[in-house]
Amino acid sequence: MFELIIRQPDQGDALGKLVPGSYLVGSGADCHIQFNRPEISGRHAQFILRNNQLTVIDLDSSNGTCIDGSQVQPNEPREVQIGATVSIGMVKIICKGPESSDLVNSKAEKTKPNPEKEKRLKSISRELKKASRDSSSERSSEKEKIPLLKISGISENVRPLVQEIKKRAHLELLKRLNLKKMALSGISEHELEEKAKATITEILSELTIPLPKGVKLEQVERELVQEAIGLGPLEYLTALDEITEIMVNGPDSVYVESKGTLYRTDTAFADNAQVLSAIERIVSPLGRRIDESSPMVDARLPDGSRVNAIIPPLSLAGPSITIRKFSKTPFQISDLINFGTVTEEMAEFLRACVKVRKNIIISGGTGSGKTTLLNVLSSYLPNRERIITIEDAAELQLHQEHIVRLESRPPNIEGKGAITIRDLVRNSLRMRPDRIVVGECRGGEALDMLQAMNTGHDGSLTTVHANTPRDALARLETLVLMAGFDLPLRAIREQIASAINIIVQVNRERDGSRKITHISEITKMEGEVITLQDIFIFKHEGWDDNNRITGSHRPTGNVPTFMEDIARAKIALDISIFDNEKWRNH
Repeated sequence: MFELIIRQPDQGDALGKLVPGSYLVGSGADCHIQFNRPEISGRHAQFILRNNQLTVIDLDSSNGTCIDGSQVQPNEPREVQIGATVSIGMVKIICKGPESSDLVNSKAEKTKPNPEKEKRLKSISRELKKASRDSSSERSSEKEKIPLLKISGISENVRPLVQEIKKRAHLELLKRLNLKKMALSGISEHELEEKAKATITEILSELTIPLPKGVKLEQVERELVQEAIGLGPLEYLTALDEITEIMVNGPDSVYVESKGTLYRTDTAFADNAQVLSAIERIVSPLGRRIDESSPMVDARLPDGSRVNAIIPPLSLAGPSITIRKFSKTPFQISDLINFGTVTEEMAEFLRACVKVRKNIIISGGTGSGKTTLLNVLSSYLPNRERIITIEDAAELQLHQEHIVRLESRPPNIEGKGAITIRDLVRNSLRMRPDRIVVGECRGGEALDMLQAMNTGHDGSLTTVHANTPRDALARLETLVLMAGFDLPLRAIREQIASAINIIVQVNRERDGSRKITHISEITKMEGEVITLQDIFIFKHEGWDDNNRITGSHRPTGNVPTFMEDIARAKIALDISIFDNEKWRNH
């Protein structure tokens, strides 16, 4: 619990306690923290508590919000330090900080096992393996149905009735409990959950609609509790390492991907409002918002997983969520070797390229593993260098000591205050970077990135969307033109040829596997054309009986032009790894 001291004129000090979440503050009846004072707007401010850090957003109030006398700009998140005072009208809110008992027990609570959840996760994992076996045996069918993954245990034919029961139960729960206002009374998260469970059990027992045959009360209770205080069906799905992608296409349609295979699940949200609640719980702690005026948002989960949400009127199927999960422990190069994405020889070459400060572009399509590969290559960066990472939503998981992480910011409710990737790239040049790592170049920032690479900031890494190394060059030309300068193509190509050394092409095959298909070096300009030489390629040979790709990585026989740089850096790299004849004989 997080403690606040609330000080109002003509009243004694009151102690408020918050659990992690988002709270509206104002004089309106819909506010979680309500002050019936004339100088306070109906929706005056928003408090966001996450990881024991309180953030305040002024909601364009009439009299403003101050932290220790400093005005908070409307719709711009400001962190509140322990001991600071937030002024809302005549009300003073003093940030006392986490309870001492919370600090003592927080680690124990995090590691405290939940037998029920562990049992459920193991059950879902078994269902996933069974569904994988069943789907592989049916692959030969031309009209292949998407296999079903049992998450809730509620069959499709009774799901509509269960959804109706859940909708009615949710409406009744809102009448009986305001969970966020209850949190202010000082009860613990565990007590809050127990209170919600007890109320939901009571509501279900009073419903006139009987449960369908085969549906247990505990199943409906579990779904209702998860949606009331958590992320609904996403709670279990985000906890399973086997699942790599989660797709919510409205309340009644939840799909997942595991090992390259798409599954539909038998779980669902109660209604559109519950999907919106889950989205709010994800984006609010990040200081982002989603509503009709801003119906799209990019965000991330606490574990770094990438989240995209889009709601009506843009999404006709209802609120949609797409979550791309990342491994809780970042993949190492050894993992990629075991997966068959890359060979040891290719990995050694890429390590040498990073060490000798060659500028590397990772090219690939959506979901091909660009960010994962960028994360792996970034792990080769020396610990003693200052690294600046720039991303739309912070996903990279680097473990070096000296890292500055920058994240872009969307516009506020008035359409102002946006900070783009391009702004951050330009700013990073003034931050004394040894290495710049840009999560993805998708606009005019490509020009600033090329200029940085050409003016002493070598050893930089970034990604672009393209299907081949040659397409990556064309893509970069287009991105540079998006910067708004009418540059001749030859000038752009000369910038690219002098700035970039290596293009690593990674593809996602139809069986779900990822392969580095090309490691290519940009050599020089010949007339108007940038010349490339492939160092390593993946030779695709066909498909096996299980519809898995067959083939092998092999050197082309071309030797990089910068082998002298590698030798001068005293990096041990056997030149025989580039010998195509040796590979043939082997």
